[in-house]
Amino acid sequence: MWQRVQTLYLAIAAILTGSLFFCNVAKIVTPDGGTENIMYSDKVEYMIFITALFIVQCICLAAFKFRMIQMRLCVISAIVMLAFQIWLGVDYFTHRNDMIFSFTAVFPIITVILDMLASRNILLDEAMVQASSRLRSSRRKHRQG
Repeated sequence: MWQRVQTLYLAIAAILTGSLFFCNVAKIVTPDGGTENIMYSDKVEYMIFITALFIVQCICLAAFKFRMIQMRLCVISAIVMLAFQIWLGVDYFTHRNDMIFSFTAVFPIITVILDMLASRNILLDEAMVQASSRLRSSRRKHRQG
């Protein structure tokens, strides 16, 4: 399982997604000069996205024996994570004057990139396995015939 590069990509993506549970999304600067931290867990909508995406990332990581399902889940996870990143971008542009966003706001786009790289490598791995099984079956037929 850990010998494949796509497993490393999926593990890093799962760690980044899971770290959002504990990170701040932004700070609000109050009129008196203080700051108030807003965590991802403070907004229910963010928590629903993060929880669902973390579960899908863990399923992708564990489904290494079922490559096609793993690849499809990676692509779905990347699409949903891209939607989450767009939502964070909209929040940034609507609140950029009164909020200071954390560097964790770019974690979803990094996760999208890692998921797409993982799905590409899963597809290449599956193609390699299919090609080798075809070669083995053709050798058997050639030896028997």
